[in-house]
This record gives sequence, C-alpha cells and structure tokens, in this order.
Amino acid sequence: MLKDLIVFQKAYDLLKWIHQLTAKYPKSEKFVLAARTQNEALELLSAVIEANESRDKAAALARANLALEKTRIWVRLGFELRFMNLKQYECASRMNDEVGRLLGGLRKRFGGAAPDMAASSKG
Repeated sequence: MLKDLIVFQKAYDLLKWIHQLTAKYPKSEKFVLAARTQNEALELLSAVIEANESRDKAAALARANLALEKTRIWVRLGFELRFMNLKQYECASRMNDEVGRLLGGLRKRFGGAAPDMAASSKG
C-alpha cells in the first residue's frame, strides 16, 4: 500500500511541513516563492505516487528527483531572504536529504540514476 512506502511518507511529511512554513511567508511572497515551493513539493509527491503505480518507474523517479532539487533551491532562497530561521532551514535540509537518499536508492534499483556530472564532463 502507498502509505507504507517510506519515500511516500517522507515526501508527504516534507510537503506538510513546507505548507505550514510557507503559510508564514510575507504576504508579498505568497503567490511567488511560497507558491513555487509548495508546487515543487506537490510535484515531488505526485511523481512518487506515479512511480509507485507506473511500469516506467525510472522516468517518474527522475521527475521526483528534479522536483526535490527545485524544492531545495526554493527553501534555501527562503532562508537567505530570512523568511525562516536557521533551525527551520536545518530541519528542511534534513528532510530534503532524507527524501533524496531514498529517491537515489530507488533510482539505482530501477535503473534511473542520473550520470555523475563531474565524470561526464571529463569526457
């Protein structure tokens, strides 16, 4: 069952946490950075659900990984703009890293691991 899938639960928890955090962003950022951060976290969870149900798990996991990377950047920007404190940023980073490790393991298992950029640039 989907709720028993660890990566689903961690992505779900991340989405809930981000939603609560971004609700406290300044009004001027509600429709920009807050919405973008929430949307990427939603995309992450959607891609995890799709990967669970799909035969082509690698493509859905690649989309999940991309959404996670975007989420990381938007959270970092929120921290640098001082919309969250250091403790909140550290919590978000830990949650993002945990989801990333789980996705990485699944991508290796289903053949969708991205090539190492440093290795491919040595060419």
